[in-house]
Amino acid sequence: MRLRDCHNFHDFRRLARRRLPGPIFDYIDGAADDEVTHRRNTASFERCDLVPNVLRGVENIDMSVTVLGQKLAMPIYCSPTALQRLFHHTGERAVAAAAAKYGTMFGVSSLGTVSLEELRQAHDTPQVYQFYYHRDRSLNRTMMQRAKEAGVQVMMLTVDSITGGNRERDKRTGFSIPFRLTLAGMYQFGIKPAWGINYLTHERFKLPQLDQHVDMGSGALSISKYFTEMLDPSMNWDDVAEMVQLWNGQFCLKGVMSVADARRAVEIGCTGIVLSNHGGRQLDGSRAPFDQLAEIVDAVGDRIDVIMDGGIQRGTHVLKALSLGAKAVGVGRYYLYPLAAAGQAGVERALDLMRSELERGMKLMGCTAINQLSRENLRFR
Repeated sequence: MRLRDCHNFHDFRRLARRRLPGPIFDYIDGAADDEVTHRRNTASFERCDLVPNVLRGVENIDMSVTVLGQKLAMPIYCSPTALQRLFHHTGERAVAAAAAKYGTMFGVSSLGTVSLEELRQAHDTPQVYQFYYHRDRSLNRTMMQRAKEAGVQVMMLTVDSITGGNRERDKRTGFSIPFRLTLAGMYQFGIKPAWGINYLTHERFKLPQLDQHVDMGSGALSISKYFTEMLDPSMNWDDVAEMVQLWNGQFCLKGVMSVADARRAVEIGCTGIVLSNHGGRQLDGSRAPFDQLAEIVDAVGDRIDVIMDGGIQRGTHVLKALSLGAKAVGVGRYYLYPLAAAGQAGVERALDLMRSELERGMKLMGCTAINQLSRENLRFR
């Protein structure tokens, strides 16, 4: 199986599975507890049908949107995700370059493996900086100031990860940074030697957003341990309001799922919210973002940019979310599998397929611009 054989999300996933050692594939692929919420995120779209219009003259299609003050050529962006150079040695560099080629936004995580300054200097496309609220308040201020000085346009605070989810796949393999593997995990690395050769022959793995604050040399830093020991479970709305004022720009909360929290985000001055359950990796049994989208748009959509992130695998999923009122959608696994499979070429192919699906879908829906999509185009089973 080669990259040119990949025509959809599931093809990319299969190719990534062939090329990655089991523990790393499971880190991307896995979710919390029984992974019910992870499956539900995509399944939620199946209860919604598109109702197309015809004879609308759809020769020219405009897929551009403006979200969080940024003009995007299409209504999806690459959400910030951690540890990308574990999946492919080019990591965030590949994702940023692909996003720039397709005129969309990309995110850099606090647990990113390339510095936000390098990426900001390399690409003019809008950049999001995603960070977590640490127990060390001075670290939070330092990270925000660093992003401001680098020229990052959008600050995104993840609020649904105050403690780590129960990711049992990682427990079984011993996945951690640096690696501290079980025997089963070591075997999986042994049967995929190409990944190990790439890992060892390229620049040393690091977390440049945190390397001055996290000791990577004295034992394994597990992802769960990072969430449990470094993040501040006492974070509250007053803390976030202070950060919004300090940033004084486009500030987005990622992980909002209730109407009450959406309204509070508006009150403290946020300019955007991302409906997300962290890809099902935190609270298993929680509701899918698509199922919450309509009521949150109805409550605050005229005062704040509402974005949806979770379960997107097809262009028709994006059209359904936009029809319900989302300003844009974020994707994570959708670009991580192709990144793992083929680096920048993989991410570009995934974004190109998505762009083609969106253009085709809009033509078949009888729409020439995103603002023509509405709930009149939808019916729920």
